Amino acid sequence: MAEYVLDFEKDIVVLEAQIAKMKEKEGADDNEAIAREIAGMEKRLDKIRAEVYANLSGWQKVQVSRHPDRPYTLDYIEHIFTDFIELHGDRLGFDDKAIVGGWAKLDGQPVMLIGHQKGKNTKTRQYRNFGMANPEGYRKALRLMKMAEKFDRPVITMIDTPGAYPGLEAEERGQGEAIARNLREMAVLKVPIVCVVIGEGASGGALGIGVGDRVLMMENTWYSVISPESCSSILWRNWDNKEIAAEALNLTADKMLANGLIDGIIKEPLGGAHADHEKTYKLVKAELKRHIKELKDIEPDQLVMLRIDKFSHMGHFQEG
Repeated sequence: MAEYVLDFEKDIVVLEAQIAKMKEKEGADDNEAIAREIAGMEKRLDKIRAEVYANLSGWQKVQVSRHPDRPYTLDYIEHIFTDFIELHGDRLGFDDKAIVGGWAKLDGQPVMLIGHQKGKNTKTRQYRNFGMANPEGYRKALRLMKMAEKFDRPVITMIDTPGAYPGLEAEERGQGEAIARNLREMAVLKVPIVCVVIGEGASGGALGIGVGDRVLMMENTWYSVISPESCSSILWRNWDNKEIAAEALNLTADKMLANGLIDGIIKEPLGGAHADHEKTYKLVKAELKRHIKELKDIEPDQLVMLRIDKFSHMGHFQEG
């Protein structure tokens, strides 16, 4: 049985364990009846998965986006890109480990790749500050984007953060200014920018590397000004209403697309990205290649104009 199981995945995991035991028995006995039984169980497993994942609530998708077995930025770098050269530091004295970046190739196309990195165990999560960047991380990201502009290379960002680091020392060193500067500079960067929410996309911490010509979300991710727990704590003074908050925030990919706040959704394998890494890598790679191909021949000035126009027309309001 898997080490980390979401409440709504329990039936799936139990059936997976039963199938695994049956396969061990099949290997020992080489019995055709067992093989037929396994085939039937696998068919039933696919049906259960499809039913569960077709009806996830907003809060359940938030849970899936946080699954520790989901691929992180460094996993995508290893399996999608080649010739990755990590670049460190903001050139002002610090290297934030919560944001990684550097040169890479996407099927031979040189790109600048930047993304949040959380960590896979207690030690690496602390090392990466749980994917919560300090201002130095956003300054490093901007330095790499400007380098990409200098050499006329597309920028790809991968967003997966519970938010920018909220500590007092981060604020003292200019957290708000660093994020605001990134928003301004990304808006006028004269190379294609493709942003992908691969997990959590919380607040300015996500938006700090999220202004792009194409902003995509994976199917079971979320993108919002605030997390459901924080929203619940502000409105109800506790976390008990996080499910209600998740629905009210319209933070899932389908609702973000319907509201015109993103440009596309990347499908995930049946059961989520954590269920099939290899298929996830293929799906993400195909979408990245498609969007970069569409963008790379657009003239720089037009690219900037289209990007600014897109973000300027987001949102709806009424004047009283």
